Parts: sequence; structure tokens; C-alpha cells
Amino acid sequence: MRELDQLLERWLDREWRQSPTAQREVFLRLLDCEDDRLWRWFLGHEVCPDVEIAALVDRIRSLPP
Repeated sequence: MRELDQLLERWLDREWRQSPTAQREVFLRLLDCEDDRLWRWFLGHEVCPDVEIAALVDRIRSLPP
């Protein structure tokens, strides 16, 4: 999905370099999730059961466009 790509690319462009290794690992786990789940999490229809991924989703959602 192009919309998901835009969200994830925004985080990569703005946060990846200064993020600690642990947060980068959470991001890589996020990328392993299915697009339909990611879409529901980013739209707020569901919350990811993984607390670390859920926190990262919230952080990505809060980045300004």
C-alpha cells in the first residue's frame, strides 16, 4: 500500500539515524507484519498486541506530514 509506504518512509527519513538499536529492531519487526494489520493499526481500528510495536505505530502516526 502506498499510504503505508509513505508513513514508514517518513519515519525512516526523520528518525532512523538517531534511533537507538533497540528501536530500529522494533521497526524491522513492524516491517514483518502483514499490510492489512498495519493498516488497521495505523488507522486506529486495532491496537497491536506487541507493546513495543504499538508504541512505535503511535510515534509514527504522530509525525507531522
